[in-house]
Amino acid sequence: MLGTVLQESGGEDLLADVEKLRHAVIGARDGAVSGEEITALVAAWPLERAKQVARAFTVYFHLANLAEEHQRMRTLRERDDVANPSRESLAAAVRAVREGAGGEEHLDELVAGMEFHPVLTAHPTEARRRAVSTSILRISAQLDAWHAAHEGGTEAAEAHRRLLEEIDLLWRTSQLRYTRLDPLDEVRTALAAFDETIFAVIPHVYRALDRALDPEGTGVRPPRAVPFVRYGTWIGGDRDGNPFVTHEVTREAVRIQSDHVLRGLESAAERIARTLTAYGNLTPGSPELLDALSSARAGQPSLLAEISDRSPNEPHRQLLLYAAARLRATRERDADLAYPNAEAFLADLRTVQGSLARAGANRQAYGELQHLVWQAETFGFHLAELEIRQHSEVHAAALEEVREHGPDGELSERTREVLDTIRVVSWIQERFGVEACRRYIVSFTRSADDIAAVYELAGYALPADRRPVLDVIPLFETGADLDASPGVLDGMLDIPAVRERLEQSGRRVEVMLGYSDSAKDVGPVSATLRLYDAQARLASWARRHDVRLTLFHGRGGSLGRGGGPASRALLAQAPGSVDGRFKVTEQGEVIFARYGQADLARRHIEQVGHAVLMASTDEVQERERSAALKYRPHADTIAAAAQEAYLDLINADGFAAWFSRVSPLEELGDLRLGSRPARRGAARGLGDLRAIPWVFAWTQTRVNLPGWYGLGTGLAAVPDLPLLQAAYREWPMFASLLDNAEMSLAKTDRTIAERYLSLGDRPEMSRRVLDEYDLTSTLVLRVTGHSRLLENRRVLSRAVDLRNPYVDALSHLQLRALEALRSEDARTLSPEDRQHLERLLLLSVNGVAAGLQNTG
Repeated sequence: MLGTVLQESGGEDLLADVEKLRHAVIGARDGAVSGEEITALVAAWPLERAKQVARAFTVYFHLANLAEEHQRMRTLRERDDVANPSRESLAAAVRAVREGAGGEEHLDELVAGMEFHPVLTAHPTEARRRAVSTSILRISAQLDAWHAAHEGGTEAAEAHRRLLEEIDLLWRTSQLRYTRLDPLDEVRTALAAFDETIFAVIPHVYRALDRALDPEGTGVRPPRAVPFVRYGTWIGGDRDGNPFVTHEVTREAVRIQSDHVLRGLESAAERIARTLTAYGNLTPGSPELLDALSSARAGQPSLLAEISDRSPNEPHRQLLLYAAARLRATRERDADLAYPNAEAFLADLRTVQGSLARAGANRQAYGELQHLVWQAETFGFHLAELEIRQHSEVHAAALEEVREHGPDGELSERTREVLDTIRVVSWIQERFGVEACRRYIVSFTRSADDIAAVYELAGYALPADRRPVLDVIPLFETGADLDASPGVLDGMLDIPAVRERLEQSGRRVEVMLGYSDSAKDVGPVSATLRLYDAQARLASWARRHDVRLTLFHGRGGSLGRGGGPASRALLAQAPGSVDGRFKVTEQGEVIFARYGQADLARRHIEQVGHAVLMASTDEVQERERSAALKYRPHADTIAAAAQEAYLDLINADGFAAWFSRVSPLEELGDLRLGSRPARRGAARGLGDLRAIPWVFAWTQTRVNLPGWYGLGTGLAAVPDLPLLQAAYREWPMFASLLDNAEMSLAKTDRTIAERYLSLGDRPEMSRRVLDEYDLTSTLVLRVTGHSRLLENRRVLSRAVDLRNPYVDALSHLQLRALEALRSEDARTLSPEDRQHLERLLLLSVNGVAAGLQNTG
């Protein structure tokens, strides 16, 4: 279909050029075509044609990704069998726990305490424009229609026509942004996932758990499943290094979220009310329900008269229609009719539910109405808790100013913004409740003073009776900070405000661990071990202090930033560190990938729920504990050697300048991926560079260095191959480390990477990187026992093999642009040619991101 669109839009010549490059890159993989021949082919095209070809391959990847998603969804549906639960499903976890040592009692205990807290963030890893994403969703809908239609019939013909129409529009839609996103654009982009899938999927996840717990009773009794998912968001609240996130933005972000969830709840309430036609003589209302209607009639006689006329002698329907009207009033700020909070709405739902159950209409009480109850419990009137994040140094500077000049004195704009942010948190809590915004994360926490600073600033910002409830959360990001984390928590217990919150919250404490900066700081292998150690030490600290600890995992989408399958990572956590609770960031392109399709969203949540339950069982924890005890000394040897190799590379003279030359790092800012600058400050060194563009740039070079560098040197430091193979079989953490590295290596292309590295004109640096790649690939294969990369993951391996040649095409186009822009003749380029080259570069960056998917 794409070929038809290309032919119609650009003629036979465009399609022919695309096909020439496609056949050439496939031939290169088989050794039939040389890299020089492909370079010559790409160089012969005018820049305008090169851009068209880059756009064609980018659109191809959007369509290929969509086709893969639909294939996954078909596979999930085919495997859906109540009697034989799918692997990594909630039903599979329930069965495993029930059959384990603790039996039904242990299962009930785990389910009652289970928590999954995904936090959406707007880190700049989503290269797609919102217009492109919505175009892909329309194509997805047409693809469903095409598959559902009878082959050869008029419906199939119309679906085929509509598919071509939408693909044509995707081709004609610009792949690049012409203006930088502002934070509220990012809020609206993320909320598309809520509108399209999350709101509708959540009750089906809970229903799946309830069915697994009691297949015969679900839908006719009060649910055994608890609403274990709570969404959070940093979008509009994360101001660390982002001057565009202000207190006004934070206030507006919550308003936008509330509008979306109130519309969702209102629509669901109206839909259920329209169908709840239970006649009062057959299903009488309870005294509590009739009292609620009487109170409503006294306060809103005209509205209740209208509802009664529409639904005569249907009391349950009447109260639910009245609830829908109150939700609309809440959204429109009609104080006379609005709900004061979500709890009041839930009280009305439970009144209807209790009345139906009392009348014997259990299926009505615990069917669709229960889904609405679950949605209200999960999302409230705020949808997702907005979390605030700011750097510890900003707080320290603000506190110094306020102590000297007072909160009303002459303060810098940045310090005033810190105080205004705390005031906005108070406003949010007054309007939407404490749960709408109470977490305040301190980046680069080095001591308990960094936590105390936020509470002291809150004291300056507002009088005691107006201060918000704050849970100030330390974020440990570097290797040294991870090592020091238990000592910082000891100091936190001496802070009066922390002790007060411990008493109020049931002794709950949250700690965030940063995967991105720790990996950039010490390399992927050492960071993995340090994070594992930090988890173990923090879990031990929590037990000593009788604290209910939640670890918040700041993982990215890429393997170099702690990405990869969340469910597998959970099962490889340090024993005792999960304890039924899992909180994690979901960033950039990960949001669209996990929540773009309802079936995939449900599968993702179920996989995480499965892993949370399993990781909290004694059997899984004991397996991890015994393997760690057995193999940990060897892992330390690996990590020390790997870290030394990694630091030798990034600390080499001129490394930062070399990295800038071999990658499109400096050009990434022009792609307008998000509102946040790529660097925290004005400095141009490696230390100031954020981990996200660091990983993104390495991905573009096809080196993927942050996901594997140093591992080969580390494995070579332990010459006992049988021991390493045994560790891979028996220790989930070690297996996860190697599996993630293997995936990163599989997406690396040595030949193309060599061309990128040569742009730096430092052959010794190129050799160092490529030698480590060769060593790592060889030893990973030996330890895993695989004859080729991803041998044991057939579906993923096939997908990578199919994609790689097409990514190669975009890499060759990108290299043409990079080589021209970095050449000695670049100064003589005309403004028009420079613009064309920069556009070609950015189009290819966008396409490679679509092709490799987990890019940043």
